Amino acid sequence: MMKFERTLALRFLREGRMQTALIIGGTSIGVSLIIFITGVITGVQADLVDRTLGTQSHIVVRPPDEENHPQFREGSHPVVLAAVQARAQRLRSIDQWQYLAADLATLPEVIALTPTVSGPGFVLRGEVDKSITIVGIDPQPYSRVTKLDEKIITGNLTLNPDDAIIGIELAKDLGVSLGDKIYLQTARSTGSAFNVRGVYDIGNRDANRRLVYVNLRTGQAILDLTGGASSLDIAVKDVFTAETIASALRQRTDQKVESWEQTNRELYTALSNQTIMTRIVRTFVAIIVAIGITSVLVVSVVQKQKEIGILRAIGASRGDILRVFLIQGAVIGVVGAICGSIVGTGLMMLGSRVLRAADGAALFQVQLPPELYMSAALVALVFGLFAATVPARRAASLDPARAIRV
Repeated sequence: MMKFERTLALRFLREGRMQTALIIGGTSIGVSLIIFITGVITGVQADLVDRTLGTQSHIVVRPPDEENHPQFREGSHPVVLAAVQARAQRLRSIDQWQYLAADLATLPEVIALTPTVSGPGFVLRGEVDKSITIVGIDPQPYSRVTKLDEKIITGNLTLNPDDAIIGIELAKDLGVSLGDKIYLQTARSTGSAFNVRGVYDIGNRDANRRLVYVNLRTGQAILDLTGGASSLDIAVKDVFTAETIASALRQRTDQKVESWEQTNRELYTALSNQTIMTRIVRTFVAIIVAIGITSVLVVSVVQKQKEIGILRAIGASRGDILRVFLIQGAVIGVVGAICGSIVGTGLMMLGSRVLRAADGAALFQVQLPPELYMSAALVALVFGLFAATVPARRAASLDPARAIRV
């Protein structure tokens, strides 16, 4: 019996070619907009996060903040002072960081982990001196966490004990280039000379002027933290689950655990709001498509009242008529989804060539997962069936005698 209903539904669609073409076109535009908007926003967000986290880890584990809790006894009762002077900040190592690092590295969500040591210092070259942050790293694992190797524009990320990697802005300020020598020191050490092994550009002028990378052991020595690690930098599979993973890590250790979502709260809030607005736009586009399908099928019911009446008179049941119009809605949804997917992909490819970032690179990469097409097709199908429900029920409820006399 379904063959009869399917044949009749397709015949009705063919007879109203103009109406069918218009509603399929409208559905295709709606689906293409859903794919285009979702793809662009997802791509831009991914590119923005990648640029922002260019030299940042997804999760950082640090020693807990030191606090003073002075108290004295007055008789048999302890008295806590109302005002306590804050403890002076000092560079400290994570307690037994090797064991903690080995434990955290076994977590399935963690894809890379590396110890680092960082602290304030000065860089000198001739009469120029700058306040900087000295970062001691192990190049290979650190690159897996932050992709610093991709930011090197001159030289490479090989760090011997007397090598340093500096930012492009700092190199300009000091007037140095690859192979030149700079002098690094801290407030508590005399420091020594280092060769400029590489120059990086992470797209942030402040960071390009502030961060100087040296070998991990060299950093430990110059910052007077021999054998220590001031932080453990972690990269996870999904950056948007970093805070959830960080919350779980806080239950495993008494160290201070921070996710990039905490340290970049404004960026995370903007991305979250952007995602919410995208979902709202997608919902309204789907509703407009559903209204269009409903309108066309209601008109079709009015135009074909006699045919429906004759079908009912010769034995077609209400269910048969109901399924005819539901099949029409499904066909419109499926064809619209296929056409819309093709158009949406084309728009994405065009947008990736036209839209550019500040450095001239593509604003986003065309990355459309199969799940996006499947969800767009499912939305079109569901809304097509939903939109066909009202006219289908109306058609099924027509009285055969009245429909024939119209």
